[in-house]
Amino acid sequence: MYKYKVIMTGGGTAGHVTPNLALVPALKENGFEVKYIGSKDGIEKEIIKNNNIPYFQISSGKLRRYFDLKNFSDPFKVLKGIKDANKILKKEKPDVVFSKGGFVAVPVVIAAHLRKIPVVAHESDMTPGLANKLSAPFCSKLCVTFRESLKYIKDNKGVLTGSPIRTEILNGSKEKGLEICNFNKSKEVILIMGGSLGSKIINDEIRGNLELLLKDFNIIHICGKGNLDNNLLDKVGYKQFEYVSEELPDLMSAADYIISRAGANSIFEFLALRKPMLLIPLSKKASRGDQILNANSFKNEGYALVLNEEELINSTLYNKILELKSNKKNIINAMNNMNGKNSIDLIIEVILKSIKG
Repeated sequence: MYKYKVIMTGGGTAGHVTPNLALVPALKENGFEVKYIGSKDGIEKEIIKNNNIPYFQISSGKLRRYFDLKNFSDPFKVLKGIKDANKILKKEKPDVVFSKGGFVAVPVVIAAHLRKIPVVAHESDMTPGLANKLSAPFCSKLCVTFRESLKYIKDNKGVLTGSPIRTEILNGSKEKGLEICNFNKSKEVILIMGGSLGSKIINDEIRGNLELLLKDFNIIHICGKGNLDNNLLDKVGYKQFEYVSEELPDLMSAADYIISRAGANSIFEFLALRKPMLLIPLSKKASRGDQILNANSFKNEGYALVLNEEELINSTLYNKILELKSNKKNIINAMNNMNGKNSIDLIIEVILKSIKG
């Protein structure tokens, strides 16, 4: 018998979904029945259904900061989404709603507020995204990943919790990871991740430096869908993947270093695993600049080196990797000195307090 019911929401990208999944086992241990509201065709639908969580779909419109003709029609989709969410919440009667942001979350948060259901939200990046900015007035509390984020949250609603880490990420096997890649153990391993869609600029630079890198390292390269290089399929010491799911914990365990974009969820997983990282954040041209802030925060804490896209030329990348190798011990020491309670426990605490008022 469940003590509480929580409706979770969030979608649009994997980053708005995977932290929710990290919370689910702990929520269930604390007596919660868990259900999910998402969009009709977002990435969250498949991910949530694959995890056997009851899923309700609503209408949703994208929130944009730029001009687009859809800006005239999408507000009506949001209004329809509020109506859809209200109907679901009326029937399900949850004790609390937990939002991870993304455009699908806004109608759910507003509907919960109208039904006087407490809402707890979580923001991964240093500055709140548009969805969480719009949701904040309707939330009881807004959990944040970075200490610097608290200054952006009004009305004393901000709570520093960090980022929830999926338990399975922490339980990978180094031996299995090396076996998957058919690597020998004589060289250290670099894992390269360019985000769920891959990154052409990172892929090109890694492959441009490949002969040099393979002298000292084995390379695991998650390059994104459609980005495999068929000429390198049999290259010794170099293993390409378009995308990985089940194997990811083992590949991360096998890695001595990680080169990656600077999405908050990913870099906190690397931190939890104590993996020295070289972060190449998305440029301001391609984003709102949140990855640059995330990367610089980790650099200032001593957890990472940072290389901006504008600096990404062959000699710079290789030299930065050598710098990462020479700083390995110092970076791991900085990570080990990090203090703080388990993020999942802190978030569950906030959720329980919001129910009890």
